[in-house]
Amino acid sequence: MKKIGVLFSGCGVYDGVEIQEAVITLLALDRNGARAVCMAPDIEQYHVVNHLNENVSDEKRNVLVESARVVRGNIKDIKTVNAADLDGLILPGGFGAAKNLTNFAFKGKDADINPDVARIVREMAEAGKPIGAICIAPAILTRILEDKNPEVTIGNDLGTIETIQDIGGIHHVCSVDQIHIDRVNNIITTPAYMLGPGIKEVAAGIEKLVAAVLAAA
Repeated sequence: MKKIGVLFSGCGVYDGVEIQEAVITLLALDRNGARAVCMAPDIEQYHVVNHLNENVSDEKRNVLVESARVVRGNIKDIKTVNAADLDGLILPGGFGAAKNLTNFAFKGKDADINPDVARIVREMAEAGKPIGAICIAPAILTRILEDKNPEVTIGNDLGTIETIQDIGGIHHVCSVDQIHIDRVNNIITTPAYMLGPGIKEVAAGIEKLVAAVLAAA
């Protein structure tokens, strides 16, 4: 059974992982006979957003603890996971990828990356193992692997495309039901909720991404 890491960044699109993207990923892995190895950093969230009114609250929450909500507690601290444990890695989107795993939301091309996030991505890349990234996560991947000039897609958002290109990535415009495969770096990306409009459209791209990651694993 292939083991595919799924990297979480909290629970909820505005301050953590995009839950629908994450659950579609887990469902597609399970349907294809793969085992998801869920992980997240044991760190405080950048902030907490009320998902009903989108206001920032003064609460403090932990990324690992919040991520555990999505996977019924079956999750590891990323510090305990190495590339040798995995056949592939997938990063769902959500603002948590850009606020908790990195500060891309605030610093763009100069973003700092959580050290363990950078480590696991680099280990996977150096081992030649497939990496999938969904929604905004391809921009994060580009920052981590900027020396490899990765080919990615985030759909057609001009601002994010420009940032990716400033970092050194190569962007390919894709529709929500498409994926882009960087065969040199073994990277598969799909726009998901960077485009929307809804869960069935997003699922079409994510399911293709999962299939491509498993085929390359």
